[in-house]
Amino acid sequence: MIKALLADDQRLVRAGFRSILEDEDDITVVGEVSDGEEAVAACRELRPDVVLMDIRMPGMDGIEASRLIAADPRLADVQVVVLTTFDLDEHIYGALRAGATGFLVKDTEPEELLQAVRVAARGDALISPSVTRRLIAEFAGRVAAPEPSPRLNALTGREREVMELVAAGLTNDEIAHRLVLSPATAKTHVSRIMTKLEARDRSQLVVLAYESGMVRPGWLAD
Repeated sequence: MIKALLADDQRLVRAGFRSILEDEDDITVVGEVSDGEEAVAACRELRPDVVLMDIRMPGMDGIEASRLIAADPRLADVQVVVLTTFDLDEHIYGALRAGATGFLVKDTEPEELLQAVRVAARGDALISPSVTRRLIAEFAGRVAAPEPSPRLNALTGREREVMELVAAGLTNDEIAHRLVLSPATAKTHVSRIMTKLEARDRSQLVVLAYESGMVRPGWLAD
């Protein structure tokens, strides 16, 4: 059973999501909260698998709440999916940077909401790599000039190649084809990179690749 927590200051939004989720046999809503501080506390108490987190809430917003959840080792298995009103919301970049797994627009279709909750609960990439890359390329260009991260020194040459392709929006299968590897080997490389860089998921790898200057906004793999 997938345990979901709803964090949104609009009661009608929470009620709508609860109705959709609880119609399913494999999902249960374990709690509802209306701000970020309550969301963090509820995660520590209820240990949900997935949090549907509104970005804009009174008091502590969803970005700060996502950061606190991602930083708490006790909540390593909690996946945060941020909610927004449109897909190129600049605040999503901050949420992904803070540790959110991905995002959904609030008017998403019920089937897409259910799929997103199930995918996030498995720990898989919630949004397509190309969408993640497009989003981060859009907003990473507005931040300060990138600075090389010393953490990248821990990567082998092959791992740097793989990370560049992750940032370019390639899936594991596409990376395997590009580098003439097996899909399993490509997946292993991605997992090792995330471990070395202490990244929760692929989205954080893309953020780090842009912010360190490994890739540039608008950069695409040929």
